[in-house]
Amino acid sequence: MKAFIYQRADSTTQAAAAAIQPGAKIIAGGTNLLDLMKLQVETPSQLIDINRLPLDKIEETPDGGLRIGALVRNSDLAADTRVRQRYGVLSRALLAGASAQLRNKATTGGNLLQRTRCYYFYDITKPCNKRSPGSGCAALAGFNRIHAILGTSDHCIATHPSDMAVAMRALDANVETIDRQGETRAIPIAEFHRLPGTTPEIETSLKPGEIITAVTLPPPPAGVQVYRKVRDRASYAFALVSVAAIIDSTRGRIRSARLAFGGLGPKPWRSLQAEQRLANALANTATFNSAADAVLEGARGFGGNDFKIPLTRRTLHSVLAEATLT
Repeated sequence: MKAFIYQRADSTTQAAAAAIQPGAKIIAGGTNLLDLMKLQVETPSQLIDINRLPLDKIEETPDGGLRIGALVRNSDLAADTRVRQRYGVLSRALLAGASAQLRNKATTGGNLLQRTRCYYFYDITKPCNKRSPGSGCAALAGFNRIHAILGTSDHCIATHPSDMAVAMRALDANVETIDRQGETRAIPIAEFHRLPGTTPEIETSLKPGEIITAVTLPPPPAGVQVYRKVRDRASYAFALVSVAAIIDSTRGRIRSARLAFGGLGPKPWRSLQAEQRLANALANTATFNSAADAVLEGARGFGGNDFKIPLTRRTLHSVLAEATLT
């Protein structure tokens, strides 16, 4: 780990002003950043600690939703009674991630900003366009078992690793930010993470110096909420395929559906076409097949991850069957 300057921020605008400096990084829980610093994937010259800022509350919003501060720990968010009762898909997604020790440190804002677990991104001896733009993507012809099948480009096939973000994508969350001038904005989570295209090193729509202050959830949608995560082992493993589903159905007919996926793309993946095929349809194999076809339209395997295509189909079938029988 290389030497760096450490600074504690006293306000959000101070943190944003410091973060705009070349080589500066925000640190909260540090569960991802510190690992990257130890491997010299990240070599910040300055760390701005925001843990003293008043961003650790979960509050009701006037419309019946929740506002979650950027510093709310993953374990506290998962255990909150309001989250468990009204946003069960989010609680279950959080509990499916990492380990209890890491969830006690990891924050809401940091979870959204965590970086890919691509093997080549973590190995500084290998080419990686995300880590070193223009160097190439070793995963394209390498060991790519965990990599993306949707939303990829010739420059990057890495996946986004968050479980929490997948559930928040299904819930249509908004990410609140502030910059050094004190200007705030709310970014729909659908627009927060970026596809790689030709610039995989640009992972979010945050502007330089802009920091996350909270995530807001709208009132909970009607229906059964399910989170299913398929992984190589039962704990402390990232998703090969995950599904966050909110299905409103009665008497074998689906009224509405929301579907978001993890492990498939460079960002939490939402299939609006699949949701449209499920709406006002019978809950049967033909409908589930049609929805899976919509999700996997344009899917491309790279050899080692070809299995994700049939695995996604089977996982979605299982989730839809569970949600419509409840």
